[in-house]
Amino acid sequence: MFMRMVLILAAAFIAASPAVAEEKPNAWYPRTEKVGADEMFIVALGTGMPTPITRAQKSTAWYVELGNGDIFLFDVGSGSTENLFALRPDFARVDKAFMSHLHSDHVGDTDALWIGGWLSGRYTPLHIYGPSGAKPELGTAAFVDGLKKAYAWDVSGRSGALPDAGGELIAHEFDYRQEGIVYEENGVKITSFPAVHSIDGSVSYRLEWNGLSFVFGGDSYPNKWFIKHAKNADFVIHECFYTAEGLAKLLGWGMRQATWVSSYIHTPASAFGKIMSEVKPRLAVGYHTILDPESLQSIIEAVRTTYDGPLVIADDLMAWTVTRDAIVQREVVSSERVQPTPTSPEYMAAERSGEATYSDFIIGGKWEGYTPPPMPEN
Repeated sequence: MFMRMVLILAAAFIAASPAVAEEKPNAWYPRTEKVGADEMFIVALGTGMPTPITRAQKSTAWYVELGNGDIFLFDVGSGSTENLFALRPDFARVDKAFMSHLHSDHVGDTDALWIGGWLSGRYTPLHIYGPSGAKPELGTAAFVDGLKKAYAWDVSGRSGALPDAGGELIAHEFDYRQEGIVYEENGVKITSFPAVHSIDGSVSYRLEWNGLSFVFGGDSYPNKWFIKHAKNADFVIHECFYTAEGLAKLLGWGMRQATWVSSYIHTPASAFGKIMSEVKPRLAVGYHTILDPESLQSIIEAVRTTYDGPLVIADDLMAWTVTRDAIVQREVVSSERVQPTPTSPEYMAAERSGEATYSDFIIGGKWEGYTPPPMPEN
């Protein structure tokens, strides 16, 4: 409870008119309301680190649903699909993921999204958008090809039972050096621009729709591209990492290693504040920390030395409704034992072929003491 109160107080500067805020309940319950025609709905599916992945915080992932019906994911880090499934979304529409880079805490649940979404209502391919690398084997296309090889047995074993097209995984790789449009459909434009993290091949994104703008920064050292493309956006996400001292204390590292990680390949809290002072968003959103009370307090204090605008340090399953008039923050409330969402008639009618079969050797191992019920026609 203390943690939630601190996070909510940190968000006290959100510009929302009381009249608009009163139209929304204090919590968001899955399947109880639809996104309005002019609204952007955002959920933090994962705000934490590569390890430890806890019940409270998964690795990086963000959910964006628009009033036109489109759903986009930005990164799918390890453990994050647990929170995605807690939203009980229409998986037929969860078919596009945009990756900032290929560290496991940003792409580690791609397989769970692919196969789990297929089982849960997606009957069309899953599209993965992401950057190239310095070498072909370091790019998004190679990552997707590797997943296909790794899960060949899984996909083959589901043949006939699930829609054929839903088992497809399609890569859309683009040059990580570009500053340009990587997606433009249905009134939505998504632009990619380079980031500075670990090695070549990291990017950030800006989504624009209906006069609203969402910017997602994956991991990065402070960079000129982010300043340029995030200017005056409505909802701006950027990592807000530990200080070197905080990281050394947290993980038991020496100061050289902690300084390198916190200040040379990531963005510490005071630098996050400087970025947001330049960008001037309607709401600045920090993430990529383990939110123990001491770390959270020190991060907020460090940000406030360089930035005095609207601020949230995000935690998993925080949710925001963004309109041109207001940004309303709430929290997702979902059962720990989420019931599956019934699949659509379109999913059930989608083409299925190539039913999985056994060899004579395996068939010969069936136990004669069990007789299955007759197979129904439908």
